[in-house]
Amino acid sequence: MNRFDFTPYRRSTVGFDRLFDLLENNARAQQSENYPPFNIERSGEDHYRITLAVAGFKDEEIEITAQQNLLLVTGNKNTDENEGKQFLHMGIANRSFERRFELADFVRVDHAALADGLLTIDLVREIPEAMKPQKISINQADNVTKIAHKKEKKEDKAA
Repeated sequence: MNRFDFTPYRRSTVGFDRLFDLLENNARAQQSENYPPFNIERSGEDHYRITLAVAGFKDEEIEITAQQNLLLVTGNKNTDENEGKQFLHMGIANRSFERRFELADFVRVDHAALADGLLTIDLVREIPEAMKPQKISINQADNVTKIAHKKEKKEDKAA
C-alpha cells in the first residue's frame, strides 16, 4: 500500500484537518472497494454529474442520501430472486453496495435518474451571495474628505 504521511503538513498548517482527513479516507476507500464503477464529470462551471453502473438494480433497490458534505448511494439487491436458479457461470455482480462521495461546501443534489443500468446524479454548486467575491468601488480622495466633513457637521448639529 502506498500511503502518504501528512503529519509534517498537519504540524505546520491550521484549519486543514478536514482536507487531510478526506485525502486519507479516500485513499483507504479506493483500495478496499471498487464496485460499482462510476464516472464523475464536470458539465459546467458549477454543475457536476456522477454516473454509477448499477446494472440489474431497480430504482426501488437504490437509495440516495444527501447530508452535509456527503452523498451516500446504497444498493440493496434482493437475493431471493436467484433462489432456485442453477447458474453455470455468474459473472454479473449481484451484490449490495455502498458508495460515499465527499461533497464540497454548497454542493447540492439537483436530480437523479436511473436508465439503461446507469444511475446519474446531477449536482449543483450554489454559493450564497454573501460568500461570492464582490467588487469594491474606489472613491476619489476628494469625495472621501467631503463625506467625512458632512458626518462631522451632522454630529455637531446633533450635539
